[in-house]
Amino acid sequence: MAIPTKKPATYEDLRALPDHLIGELIAGELIASPRPSIPHARAASVLGEDLGGPFDRGRGGPGGWWFLFEPEIHLGADVLVPDMAAWRRERLPNLPDAPFMPIAPDWLCEVLSPGTRALDRVKKLHIYARERVAHVWLIDPAERTLEIFRLQQTHFILSDTFAGDASVRAEPFDQVPLQLGALWVTPTFSSP
Repeated sequence: MAIPTKKPATYEDLRALPDHLIGELIAGELIASPRPSIPHARAASVLGEDLGGPFDRGRGGPGGWWFLFEPEIHLGADVLVPDMAAWRRERLPNLPDAPFMPIAPDWLCEVLSPGTRALDRVKKLHIYARERVAHVWLIDPAERTLEIFRLQQTHFILSDTFAGDASVRAEPFDQVPLQLGALWVTPTFSSP
């Protein structure tokens, strides 16, 4: 007796998702996630401001990077949407005029949510290692932590973990200190 096999999801399946969902294709599986919560969005926004000023626009820092929020990145058959990604300009002199990025970033950051924590830590981290992303940061707004991973040959090693309100210098952006406390928000009300 033949067992029916599940047909792999396609890019058209991803494009058909409603606008309020973020879609990704991982190993032929369509994964749809809701838009991020306010603490998640706050952490990504503040981090983008803190890193983008000196590293993307060169304000008070070394410059040399392109930063993008929630870029759609095509890595082989996988389509991923990290919270933030950055490319060294020496490797990518110009950004393409395209709806997605076909080149793996040099650094990326995933802000963990209860619904995506396992996906970000396991499946996506393996893809990022396969594609030779040099640095991955995982931020957990609920735990108020920042984990720094560095690619070592074919896998990531945890190079450092920071928590709370620490002042941080984290690779590859260790030229500029980050104030972790600015990333966290404590909700003062609940939405209806």
